[in-house]
Amino acid sequence: MDSLEQMSKEQQQRNQSIVELFDDSARADDFSIKAAGVLLDYSKQNINRGELKGLLNWAKKSNLTTKISGMFSGDKINNTEQRSVLHTILRAPISVQKEVLGDSTIEIENTAQKVSSIVDNVCQGKYKSYVGKSFTDVLAIGIGGSYYGLKVALSALSRYNSSSLKVHLLANVDGDAIENKLEKLDAETTLVIVISKTFTTQETLLNAQVVKEWMLQRLKSPKAIYQQWLAVSSNIEKAKKFGINPNNILPMWDWVGGRFSIWSAVGLPLALAIGNDNFRLFKEGAYQMDLHFQHADFDENMPILLALLGIWNRNVLNYPGLAILPYAHSLRAFPAYLQQIDMESNGKSVSSGGQKISWATAPIIFGQEGTNGQHAFMQLMHQSTDIIPTDFIVSLQGATSYKENHEVLLANCFAQSEALMTGKSVMEVVTELASSDDIALAPHKEMKGNTPSNTIALESVSPSSIGALFVLYEHKVFVQGALWQLNSFDQWGVELGKKLSSQVLSLMDNNQSDKDKVSASTLNLVNAYLESSKQ
Repeated sequence: MDSLEQMSKEQQQRNQSIVELFDDSARADDFSIKAAGVLLDYSKQNINRGELKGLLNWAKKSNLTTKISGMFSGDKINNTEQRSVLHTILRAPISVQKEVLGDSTIEIENTAQKVSSIVDNVCQGKYKSYVGKSFTDVLAIGIGGSYYGLKVALSALSRYNSSSLKVHLLANVDGDAIENKLEKLDAETTLVIVISKTFTTQETLLNAQVVKEWMLQRLKSPKAIYQQWLAVSSNIEKAKKFGINPNNILPMWDWVGGRFSIWSAVGLPLALAIGNDNFRLFKEGAYQMDLHFQHADFDENMPILLALLGIWNRNVLNYPGLAILPYAHSLRAFPAYLQQIDMESNGKSVSSGGQKISWATAPIIFGQEGTNGQHAFMQLMHQSTDIIPTDFIVSLQGATSYKENHEVLLANCFAQSEALMTGKSVMEVVTELASSDDIALAPHKEMKGNTPSNTIALESVSPSSIGALFVLYEHKVFVQGALWQLNSFDQWGVELGKKLSSQVLSLMDNNQSDKDKVSASTLNLVNAYLESSKQ
């Protein structure tokens, strides 16, 4: 990372203006790229041609090509768990799968065929409930990687729903969330899918148990669970013990991380909603971005450029945040999905070899749909002292007949990226107010500008474009982790809270033997709960 530190010193000395970089008349054309139906305009980034060339050379010298090849060929790049990272293989053609996995491909093929068969049978009414009715609703129970990707894709592709099935997701362990879902469901016509790789995830199993008891109360037979429940898990024995028909258990493989698992049988709820044809298009769009990532030169490679620009902002310009602003209502859940993909993957301070690192890693990601964010946190982005790099995401084609609304949406998106870049100086404001009595307002109307941004434009929101968008960010995160020398595919930080929650639950059950394992503050909070529960 020494070369990045040198770049940082040189850039700070230059203190360059993004607006002035557009004195280069070819910048807008040269700093944009298309791939897999996605357009990336990165011309509003605070980087000049020479700096970008230096960044690309640094990436090449960092053995990035070999690391990319290693992931796609099945090397155990998740070294702390001794696992390959092969979620990419699940969206590849069978011929590619066989090249990497050989005879093991048969299990992937069989699983894909089983998913397809379930979708056809449920959507066509061939697969009935315990009482002989067609299913009207699907309830998928999972959390983390078994939730976020599905939530985004279901929302983004709701216009592609190919059946009357309503798909619901349950992740939050809060009783309010469960109550809210169950109020909408009829036990006689609800298909339940439990998604848990180990079938031990606390939140998922507690929610599943509550839903199981709800269904048993109404249908009066464990055969209802056997008939109406499916599981996606690697722990077949635990799923069977729960009461699920072994024929209804779909596999998860240890080389598929949870937050990259939508391409596996975890994607079943999405396939049930949008149908097999659209699910295939979703995977095809993803695969096209895979091909681009594997074969495009670095200076024309969208995931690599997006990753390097993020590193430039984080490690050279020293900006800690990243705003994700989808100007598309259907993509409103995308920022939360990227929080997991990015911060859970690269929110680390130890190298893959176990050494403490001295450079910043994952940015702090936040955001919401435009234009709502303009009336909330974008005030800070324009007028605070903090500069927050931004990814604007937009669909060039609207999904509705309200053409004027879509044009206003696009205009706001493009204008906000312009305003963040240009800002407005006090002198400009003074000139505007010169003929009025409001000259004292000039300092209040100054906006700093010089905020870097990308604009990522889809031609339309479609199964293939959403698949490509997912993968664009997957590979961006992988590249950044590789260059930061991290293992992007473990998440040991998640485990500590899980372990401590068991100790706290023990205290809530009045087991005082664990009271020395938590702080006095936590003990006081537990006691407050116990006192409240007596009332």
